[in-house]
Amino acid sequence: MPSTQPQTRLILGLESSCDDTAAAVVRMGADGRGTVLASVVAGQTELHADFGGVVPEIAARAHAEKLDHCVEEALAEAGIGLPQIDAIAVTAGPGLIGGVVSGVMCAKGLSAATGKPLYGVNHLAGHALTPRLTDDVPYPYLMLLVSGGHCQFLLVRGPESFDRLGGTIDDAPGEAFDKVARLLGLPQPGGPSIEKCAQEGEPTRFALPRPLLDRDGCDMSFSGLKTAVLRARDKCVAERGGLTRQDQADLAAGFQAAVVDVLAHKTRRAFSEYPAEGARGLCVAGGVAANKSIRAALETVAEEQQARFVAPPLALCTDNAAMIAFAAGEQAALREADDLTLSARPRWPLDTARPSMLGSGKKGAKA
Repeated sequence: MPSTQPQTRLILGLESSCDDTAAAVVRMGADGRGTVLASVVAGQTELHADFGGVVPEIAARAHAEKLDHCVEEALAEAGIGLPQIDAIAVTAGPGLIGGVVSGVMCAKGLSAATGKPLYGVNHLAGHALTPRLTDDVPYPYLMLLVSGGHCQFLLVRGPESFDRLGGTIDDAPGEAFDKVARLLGLPQPGGPSIEKCAQEGEPTRFALPRPLLDRDGCDMSFSGLKTAVLRARDKCVAERGGLTRQDQADLAAGFQAAVVDVLAHKTRRAFSEYPAEGARGLCVAGGVAANKSIRAALETVAEEQQARFVAPPLALCTDNAAMIAFAAGEQAALREADDLTLSARPRWPLDTARPSMLGSGKKGAKA
């Protein structure tokens, strides 16, 4: 059984699963509501800019260098000292293993030095529970987690109860945005670049596919869409000897429109499996949720389904440590704290009752 928790708790959160080093302090009130007292995020965009994507070794080294500074800054921003912290939460997976290890080892050191309880948190649970932090959304609710490395529909029933209704069987949307941006010669990260370029484009010029719309269920695929963009680009290059700015814009607009159509259609499908009883909410989180076209389409679907639409602020949609601290605060009443044998996990599916979507490797299920 979990230990009795104080009425009000201060939780220090750490996040280092990809290329953002983050620390935050969240106050959990007696009513279960969370208040973000401090949230610090140190990005690594410049470190990876020349490589066209995140380099795991560079990311891990940067995390090791920045974590303690982020912790100090978060504590100072919250106006408290480390002795006032009641618990320490850290992303223990899934993610780039070097970065996850950096965070877990830092959290273990803080826990051992202070005697504060340690909670390892699933990064995806942090995203999935963010609407509870920002908007106090009641259980159950439908969550579309859409980011650079993950895309899945979840029915969130509780702090540790997640039913996966479907997800991507190949590239996540954020990954597809990055790859298409590289194909079109646009800067990284690809999401903002594609969205900006698409503003000047004609989305119907190129006949790009909407994969899996004819298949039942909520699974999605974006790899074939990416390949279709590549072929359309190569055709433009062969016909004109290069890619014009208008070609870029039209391809970006067409790709973005295809992603929007797939997400909106599959969200409608997800509602068909959503329980009718209780409050109905459609929540979205993850970096790709920052895309205005995607948000607008999902909001339209929510209106059609007479569901409340919640998209947390961008700072809490992308990777951050406040969501990790809050998730630990919600879960602490249901489970014991972890000890210093806590391990970093590169793969950690939220819904272990469902078969892995991408198969399993030596280190376990991928999604």
